[in-house]
Amino acid sequence: MIDLNGKKTAVALGNFDGLHKGHVAVINEAVKQKHNGLFPCILTFDSHPQKTLKGSAPKKIMTRSLCEKTTAELGCSTIRLSFEEVRNMTPEEFFYEILVKKLNAGFVSCGFNYSFGKNGAGTAETLMNLCKKESIGFECAGEVMYGGNAVSSTRIRQAIENGDTENANEMLGRYFAYDFEVVYGDRIGAKLLGFPTINQLFPDWHVVPKNGVYASATEVDGKLYPSMTNIGKRPTVNGDQLRSETCIIGFSGDLYGAHPEVKLIKMIRDEKKFPSLEALSAQLKDDSGTAENIYNEVFR
Repeated sequence: MIDLNGKKTAVALGNFDGLHKGHVAVINEAVKQKHNGLFPCILTFDSHPQKTLKGSAPKKIMTRSLCEKTTAELGCSTIRLSFEEVRNMTPEEFFYEILVKKLNAGFVSCGFNYSFGKNGAGTAETLMNLCKKESIGFECAGEVMYGGNAVSSTRIRQAIENGDTENANEMLGRYFAYDFEVVYGDRIGAKLLGFPTINQLFPDWHVVPKNGVYASATEVDGKLYPSMTNIGKRPTVNGDQLRSETCIIGFSGDLYGAHPEVKLIKMIRDEKKFPSLEALSAQLKDDSGTAENIYNEVFR
């Protein structure tokens, strides 16, 4: 846990498994308290509670590194607790032992559907009453709506899995992205197709976009490049391993072992099997032009 050196904190509470617009609304309430001399932070768990309670958890929308990068950009630090440490605490025990004693909270924010304590017995109203009793500031963020329904991590996962990155991005308030390590491929893209790519593998715990070709933007060492990303198994070359292959337009260099951030902008087409490598190469030429045009519309 971060050494607070006696600082009073403004604590945003939640699972924050996607850092979508609803989550950001909660975090922003804590960040506002900088003006009152409080240290803004989010308090979350080192693993999803459902992993412990049910044996499995929803697929993650962000890697931990991107979560912490994003919260830092929002002006907040991240504090992670072991869920095992607190799972049997009553709401009152969690409030006094964690928020009051450990975090020295002067302000607390949460979402409208927040629950805490053993068996989720505590609600946002419970938290509000405890804060009021101890003269701790409190704010409950309401629903953030999109397309007639509340923004949620579940909706975002479904959109990503359906290849609907545009709606996923709207609910996230930024581009769906990943920064997995670049691994070695078979270099078919560079040798035979004229489109060198970086290869990244999706871990079992991460949501996987629908197979297809996407217009993307790839960040390398702080610089953003237009790019084209294929998600899938490469049926034209009889591939059998699901991967992300990204051709970074205008970049040349060795990224093996690095963690470039690939942001998916829009799906261009489904993955398909082509009759020959020549036909695939011709299609990739069209796709890269489409991807670059989409990138330019968004970023320039």
